[in-house]
Amino acid sequence: MATRVRRSQLSHWGAFDAIIEDGEFVGIEPFEHDPHPSPVLDNIASSARHATRIAEPMIRSGWLDNGPGPSDKRGAESFVPVSWERLTELLSGELRRVYDGYGASAVYGGSYGWASAGRFHHAQSQVHRFLNTLGGYTASVDSYSHGAGDVILRHAIGSAETLRFAGTGWASIAEHCEFFVTFGGIPMKNTAVSNGGVFRHRTRAFLDQALANGAEFVVFSPLSDDMPDNVNGVWHPVRPGADVAVMLGMAYTLIDEDLHNKEFLERYCVGFDQLERYILGLDDGQPKTPEWAEELSEIPAQTMRVLARRMAAKRTLINTTWSLQRAEYGEQVPWMALALSAMTGDIGLAGGGYGFGYGCVQRMGEGHLPDGLGLPGLGQGANRAGTFIPVARISDMLLNPGATFDYDGATYSYPETKLIYWCGGNPFHHHQDLGRLRRAMSAVDTIVVHDPYWTSMARHADIVVPSTITMERNDIGGSQNDTYLTAMQQALPPYEQARTDYDTFSDLAHALGVGEEFTEGRDEDGWLRHIYARWQRRAARLGYHFPDFDQFWAEGYIELPFDDSQVLFSDFRDDPDEHPLSTPSGKIELYSETIASFGYDDCLGHPAWFSPEEWLGGEAAERFPLMLIANNPRTRLHSQLDVGDHSQDSKIHGREPLRMHPDDAAARGIGDGDIARVFNDRGSFLAGVAVTEVVRPQIIQVSTGAWYDPLDPADFESMCIHGNPNTVALDRGTSKLAQGSSGQHALVDVERWEGDLPPLSVLAPPAPAEGAS
Repeated sequence: MATRVRRSQLSHWGAFDAIIEDGEFVGIEPFEHDPHPSPVLDNIASSARHATRIAEPMIRSGWLDNGPGPSDKRGAESFVPVSWERLTELLSGELRRVYDGYGASAVYGGSYGWASAGRFHHAQSQVHRFLNTLGGYTASVDSYSHGAGDVILRHAIGSAETLRFAGTGWASIAEHCEFFVTFGGIPMKNTAVSNGGVFRHRTRAFLDQALANGAEFVVFSPLSDDMPDNVNGVWHPVRPGADVAVMLGMAYTLIDEDLHNKEFLERYCVGFDQLERYILGLDDGQPKTPEWAEELSEIPAQTMRVLARRMAAKRTLINTTWSLQRAEYGEQVPWMALALSAMTGDIGLAGGGYGFGYGCVQRMGEGHLPDGLGLPGLGQGANRAGTFIPVARISDMLLNPGATFDYDGATYSYPETKLIYWCGGNPFHHHQDLGRLRRAMSAVDTIVVHDPYWTSMARHADIVVPSTITMERNDIGGSQNDTYLTAMQQALPPYEQARTDYDTFSDLAHALGVGEEFTEGRDEDGWLRHIYARWQRRAARLGYHFPDFDQFWAEGYIELPFDDSQVLFSDFRDDPDEHPLSTPSGKIELYSETIASFGYDDCLGHPAWFSPEEWLGGEAAERFPLMLIANNPRTRLHSQLDVGDHSQDSKIHGREPLRMHPDDAAARGIGDGDIARVFNDRGSFLAGVAVTEVVRPQIIQVSTGAWYDPLDPADFESMCIHGNPNTVALDRGTSKLAQGSSGQHALVDVERWEGDLPPLSVLAPPAPAEGAS
């Protein structure tokens, strides 16, 4: 009889058990209490021993032969395997050279990316802790996902984290919301994932409940399937980039018909007088009427009027997805939506108000752990370098050392970068204009990458460090917005010579003389017990008592106290004097004296409409008449496990799917299932076509995350033959205020690919250097 063993594990898209029979890994089973497990889990088992796993330490041949220095060979040159001892010697020596010769600011340790779930083997925590023992590193701030929103909402309400981690709960929305208006939709594909892990996928059930209680749903998006299929919602196919114009048209209606809540605006907000003058056009001569907005958005003026009246009459929640602020002038979207919600007066009421990111990740609206409880975690230490960049400005930093940049009211300088240390992320998924990124990365002396797989970033490294996957190590997993803490129990031996990042950094730290500071004398088991015991003591001080570590580990998970009934800003609404916001005025700032004092021409003191350079209403559309929507994928998280079965099954002839409207396909002689070339002045890529009316005319949609695969790796501008849309995406800050990513939209054109289909290279490891085994 077969011996069957279960090992509890956690991923960003779901908890699961790894199943071991007679010592062999046979598959996974979703967490028993998850009502809607994500099919993305299917990528895990199929990728665990995939050919693209990195089997041993590798050094780019040119770096090994010639030493550190700028190189345009990254991504094109072969690799040489080395022993772990040799890697430690070479890498510790290079780190010593850079820190001693150039200082901590010359090391870019942003290492942006979700990496894997797990509180101890969290890649960013590990690399930041290590680099901090050496003196620090140039850091990155904000995020690609919601960077513009984070900065503008700090000024408008005091903190964006309040919205992202403690927004009104789905339970309150399901019971009390009457009218749910969402710009960008509620894309159910995104609710499969949540940073840190997901134990229960509950969004669909809450939407069912809301519909049963009479809630109406309205969606503004160029994609109809951004509206969940179970809410009977009304789709308004807005022109991409024009959402703020629609909000302004609605706001004009509320003022013009005297439907705005003056009492709320007077007591809980500052600056409405200045915003009202702008909406009415008293200073610029352009009233922001629904007719004005219709010209920009292609949404009928009467539709805006009807919806504005309904918003004033019903308990309304206005939601904006993160995607909308990931575009030129992205700061304006959440700020104007907040203002529109304030005009309805529903902020602070059950089921109403404003939401920033419902449908973007599972945690939104899911509730939260008690204040102060937190989760076990690894301390990163203090970063003494003092230098940073907004995360989406990496190419600008590498290409323009010493140049100045504006950010949130101040002016800073880009440091000169000699070494990039990347652990747990893939900028070829996150960043835009990949030809420019490759050119920027050629300017540094050394790139170090830790990864389990030969991702695009690993292929552009000089020093490649093979890391374990979560099933090959022990850890503790959990999320601030879910109800369980799980023991992540090792189910597989490490692949070939792969090691945990902790073991790699421990050896490097000892070689550099900071071993005790980094390890504190603990191994993996010692750290897990330490961080659990520290958390357990903190919980006990709050009155929560949990089992000891051994019992927790044996049982596999514990249930945590949880509150999902919260209503955003309810305390503030009850008594704004006793519970003020963390803004200069203590109120919602519809006009910010602080922002106005910056004097920015691309972000005023109040929400405003700015015409994007790349959009269908501008001159650039005469050359490139289609708008690419580069959104998050349905079959994976970002680029993670793109080689997994679920992700690969979605491809068309092995290429990332491209959805386009029948009219646009017919005009170009393109049919369903064809391969097409997408192009603009920045680059090009191939994709497999799906002709569908899910997208509005003049729109194509291609998800990000296909592993970048240039036809000619030696050419920075070479066409990606796998379908990575970042080859054509815009690399420009949203504004001087936030400098966020503008990668959601790009003007392009599309043509049918008539040539032979080039073979992919990213599904296999790179060829070894000549003479290497």
